[in-house]
Amino acid sequence: MTDDAPRIKFCGLTRLDDAQHAVDAGAWAIGLIFWPASKRAVALDEAERIGRALRRKVELVGVFVDQPLDEVVAIAEAVGLTMVQLHGDEGPRYADEVARRTGTKVLKAARVQTRGDVDRLAAFSVAYHLVDAHDPALPGGTGHTFDWSVLRGRRSDVPLVLSGGLTPENVAEAIRAVKPFAVDVASGVESAPGVKDHAKLDAFAAAVRSTAPARPASAEVVA
Repeated sequence: MTDDAPRIKFCGLTRLDDAQHAVDAGAWAIGLIFWPASKRAVALDEAERIGRALRRKVELVGVFVDQPLDEVVAIAEAVGLTMVQLHGDEGPRYADEVARRTGTKVLKAARVQTRGDVDRLAAFSVAYHLVDAHDPALPGGTGHTFDWSVLRGRRSDVPLVLSGGLTPENVAEAIRAVKPFAVDVASGVESAPGVKDHAKLDAFAAAVRSTAPARPASAEVVA
């Protein structure tokens, strides 16, 4: 966590217009879901359009769930991903191989119920760890929060991305409780799965920015 507000990852983008607005709202990263079973899965041709339009403006994150390594590598190359998010039961060796073969940063996600779920992330020497709400039927995108207190005293220096049921209304509270490097939102800024509400994108970004510590006024220079 820096002295500024956390960074923002808007996830589950399926349309270039929404992705562009997310960047304009101040996104650090945008998430493109390539797990076919997700109701927010993006078409590959649209993902390629987004990649061409927004590369070098934002982190382009591809979200995968227990998918073949060759598939991840091919999509990363086609879209121009800068980060791969592993949101399934992938192990540390798989994560290392993704980083080696794609040349991207890796973000490993975990569904959290207990402190043990948090501690198991320490085995992943990746760029970022992401914590999300646990749902036995869904790897992510549940729209539910979890008990943030299990993150207290987390034993890892890997920057933490907080996800799970965040909205414009509760994200400031979450940031005060967890102090993450970044926050991640999908359903909390949607009008329908995969369709972003631009007003909610703006409201979420404003709520995150409101948590930045106040800077002291510059001392007046006396001639």
